[in-house]
Amino acid sequence: MGAPPPAYQGAALEVDRSFYRRLAAEPGRVRVDAFEIPIRSGRAWRVPKGHLCRLSTVEGPQVGDLNLWHADDPRERFWAARTRQLQRAHVSTFDRLWSTLPFLRPLATITADTLEHHGVDGDGGRVHDLLGTRCDPYVNRLLTGEDFDFHCHSNLVRAVAPFGLTEFDVHDVLNVFQCTGLTEDDRYFMKACPARPGDHFEFFAEADLLCALSTCPGGDLSVPLWGPDARDPIDVCHPIGVEVFAPRADLLEGWSPPARAAYRGLHGVRLPEWADLPDRTGRRGEPAG
Repeated sequence: MGAPPPAYQGAALEVDRSFYRRLAAEPGRVRVDAFEIPIRSGRAWRVPKGHLCRLSTVEGPQVGDLNLWHADDPRERFWAARTRQLQRAHVSTFDRLWSTLPFLRPLATITADTLEHHGVDGDGGRVHDLLGTRCDPYVNRLLTGEDFDFHCHSNLVRAVAPFGLTEFDVHDVLNVFQCTGLTEDDRYFMKACPARPGDHFEFFAEADLLCALSTCPGGDLSVPLWGPDARDPIDVCHPIGVEVFAPRADLLEGWSPPARAAYRGLHGVRLPEWADLPDRTGRRGEPAG
């Protein structure tokens, strides 16, 4: 008996791979922005629709926690759980990063991933994780009794503040470069990041995006963050490079930003009509005089 089929299937989940391959391979792209995010910090930046964004481990292995919002309406944001169902629990080339309801459309499509060859390791670990979420000071206080202000949640909170967003806008993340899996008794585990200097993860902006990334204070996660062997892993922390590219205009011919979800129902709720409402005289369908 074979494995059960994926729960979610359909033409809407298919992508034009040749289109995204051309974007990834194009030598004539123009770099329009570039910077590095230092260790244990965060930064937010915009990526215009139709542009490419590359995240790179410039000096060595480093995990990054990524958030995405629609730049024009931050109520629309990356939905990690639904992306995990529609795509997979660890994403790679040609997977899409989907947005929340009621929008439900791809915010970005992954165009390049130098770690896609990693596959599944001997422990069942895979890279670019959607199983877990960001580290945060609340759990740290719960587990250690100590405060620490440079967890990924806090880094993201500080990063988005200049854009008018708050802690309530920070959401579940894509853990870029992070290697994770589930144990035999279905518990979450994290392993050392397998990235090397120069590895990268690249995505195409299907909409105008506000992006935010935290360089995890756990660095490459080779050092336990909690438990008897935990220590400060600052020696395994590295920056992450960010580049934004504009592709040649002719490569985008025929492409258009995905429309929001077609469902326009009221979830079974029926709006009242004037004819159904009594006026002040008790009559129906006629305005009160």
